[in-house]
Amino acid sequence: MAGRYATAVFELAQEENTVDATEHDFLALKAMMADSSDLYRLVRAPVFSSEEQEKGMKAILAAMQASPLTTRTVLLLAAKRRLFILSDVIRSFEKMVERLRGEISAQVTSARPLTDAQTTELKDILRAKLGREARLETKVDPSLLGGLVVKVGSRMIDSSLRTKLDGLRLAMRGH
Repeated sequence: MAGRYATAVFELAQEENTVDATEHDFLALKAMMADSSDLYRLVRAPVFSSEEQEKGMKAILAAMQASPLTTRTVLLLAAKRRLFILSDVIRSFEKMVERLRGEISAQVTSARPLTDAQTTELKDILRAKLGREARLETKVDPSLLGGLVVKVGSRMIDSSLRTKLDGLRLAMRGH
């Protein structure tokens, strides 16, 4: 179901020449849902009526000055009691934009936030290895201690200090 909505939004965004604006709005909404448990609950919990969801989302969309297409999409999902699929719609839309631009997404987890220089260097390395521009989705997990975990599609590169220490601990037990 989310794929159909994402496809419709993507096609409309292409027709209206608003792919960048819609993508920007969706990424902002995705970040807000990750940061705010109240917003996440409003979007996901069935206890809210469609009117309550519409009212809440209208205020958020107005505050972020969302594009008309984003606003129509989100409010339509709320009116049809399908706001709970918003995250999936955004994820599907992102994949369509990546294909359009010839990009690939990579999930990067680090022990500390990456600096701009580190992010640029990582993008350059991934571009050289993959032959395509990488769109990074970063997370911080202090339990890694150091290093990175990079996931591109089904491939995962784990150079975290925690994994290396666990491997060393296991090797020492064996001897």
